[in-house]
Parts: sequence; C-alpha cells; structure tokens
Amino acid sequence: MTAPLLVAGVGNIFLADDAFGPEVIRALDQRPLPTQVRVRDYGIRGLDLAYDLLGGCATAVLVDAARRGQRPGTLSLIEAEPPDGTVPPEAHGMDPAKVLALATHLGEEPLPRVLVLACEPEVLPAGDEDILPGLSAAVRAAVAPAVTALHALVPLLLADPAAPAAALGRSMENGPPHPAALPAHPPATAEDR
Repeated sequence: MTAPLLVAGVGNIFLADDAFGPEVIRALDQRPLPTQVRVRDYGIRGLDLAYDLLGGCATAVLVDAARRGQRPGTLSLIEAEPPDGTVPPEAHGMDPAKVLALATHLGEEPLPRVLVLACEPEVLPAGDEDILPGLSAAVRAAVAPAVTALHALVPLLLADPAAPAAALGRSMENGPPHPAALPAHPPATAEDR
C-alpha cells in the first residue's frame, strides 16, 4: 500500500545550501512524522522521485532550497504548477520542475498535488564542480522551523489532501502571499526584513 503523503528532501549535500532538503529529512529522524507519511531523502535522484510521484500518493511535499528573492533562511510554501509542456523532462539532476515534467512524461495517471517547502539559500556554488559542503548559518537556522512547519502541515494534508490555502495558515514570506502558506506562522514584520 502506498502512503497517502510523501515528504521528499531534495538537493545536493555537496553544494552548500542546496543540502537544505536532505538536512530537514535528517532532522525528522529526531521528530518523526506520523507512520502513514513516507519520508525520504532523494538527494539528486530525480528519476527515483519521478517514479515515486507516480506511485499513488495523494500529496507530495518537496523540501528544497529555492531562490525566491527573500532574506536567506526564509521559508516559503509553494503550490507547484502542473507541468505545461514547456519544461523538458530530465532523468538526471533534481530541478523540481524538470522532475514533475519527467513524471508526467513517464506516467499516464495525473500527478499528486505537489507543494514545495522552500528555503531561501544564502550560498549556492556557481556550478556542480564547486564542492562546498555544509549549510550557511541562515539556512542551518531554518532547519528546525521547517521541521516544525512540516509537523503542523502534515496533519492538515492527511485529513484533507486538497486542503484549501486558507486552511494552511499564514505565510512566512516577506513578499506577497502565494497559493499555499505555512501553518501557524505569522508573516515577517518590517523588523525581520
């Protein structure tokens, strides 16, 4: 039987803040999510994630570092747009948009609802040849709040995989609201910016 909810850490542990997703998954070892949630560190295995998205889960939450123009360490919850055919599928690497395109290309069933719990990175190397292990201080400080956000979000998604954005609470972003928001966290104030 497939778990109704997949929580997937994505990112390269050798590329500084790109390791945010795997670090959050590792932190969940100390504060596990309910047993009906499948929690997995995919690292840079996009093909594995694409196949698991086709495995019958109702909802997937990808945990990743993503540049969104916010202060480093800022968490955002983003409702992923369904692939529209403009992004080419890619079997190697872990760009979430390309993984979703690959999953659409590989399967005939519709994809699950996909949310991305994103952290604004401070340090991302320019290329894959620049190995720089370890998170920046700002992103390291966001790991525990991300675990807390998942513990608040997961019960809502287990109860209703299509929970409306209003039920998910308020965003931790500094910018305008987005279709999905983090539960039980106030928006950033002027002092936080």
